[in-house]
Amino acid sequence: MKWLTPLSALLLFACSSGENPARTFEVRDSYGQTSEQFAEYWYSGKAELAAYELTQGRYGEYHKGSSVLIFVTEPFSKDKQVKLDNPNSGEAVTVMKLNFTRKFQTGIYPYSMMLSAFTPVDDYNYPYTLKATTSSQEWCGHTFNQYNWNGTGYDLKGFSYFESEGDYYKEAKVDFLEDELWNRIRIDPDKLPVGEYIVAPGSFFRRLGHDTRVGLPASLNLEKGDVTSVYTIHYHENSRSLKITFDNEFPYLIRTWSEYKGEELLSSGELKNTLHTDYWRKNASEYEYLYDSLTSLE
Repeated sequence: MKWLTPLSALLLFACSSGENPARTFEVRDSYGQTSEQFAEYWYSGKAELAAYELTQGRYGEYHKGSSVLIFVTEPFSKDKQVKLDNPNSGEAVTVMKLNFTRKFQTGIYPYSMMLSAFTPVDDYNYPYTLKATTSSQEWCGHTFNQYNWNGTGYDLKGFSYFESEGDYYKEAKVDFLEDELWNRIRIDPDKLPVGEYIVAPGSFFRRLGHDTRVGLPASLNLEKGDVTSVYTIHYHENSRSLKITFDNEFPYLIRTWSEYKGEELLSSGELKNTLHTDYWRKNASEYEYLYDSLTSLE
């Protein structure tokens, strides 16, 4: 039976119930409750940092690089959709935050990309990811896009130096953002959506492919093995697929991912190192060794 520790109760019951439209699938919920195991790991005042060896397809070649997935819970404003300075505010909801970075080099110039997604831990009262943002910087210029949950769908704003993309605003009527599914694995993989849905393709793919489409039909599938499980998103219109392999045991660490368009590999990541630490407090020079130990791929 799942139950609340005093710490998790403090964090979760600070959230008001709110009203959200029902999902198009059955919400297998825990009514905002979380296990002691979850609370000890995710409400410990620490984040999980996981470093991956990245293979990124670009300009007809494969480029080696690095990627870091940072997961941490924090108080988030369901109204303003920003991190709250006062976590006891009545508008607070506890989210799983993902910061996902990719760094690689193409010829003479480097790419630096980052995705952030904010998904409520209490999926019964808050079944929708509240916000997701992605930025990309390279020597030609930089771009930025942002999804915001508006109560019935997502507002999408994009800013780009490419003429074909420019600055735009769209309404995204989707069941899920691909960008949020990484969070949902870490919160509770038993609640991952399985079946046919309308999904917003991953923002990294949209950026590198100059693809402005936001809602595509996709099949979502979960295969459980003895030690790890594989979650697959397959898009019918462009034959793109993303496979994410993660541990069956808590905290459901993500081991690898591979992204294909047909038979063509678009990107892949393989886990190399992890740290569980309050990295925001380790900003002095004396802690540089931690970064080196995390990102060393040897």
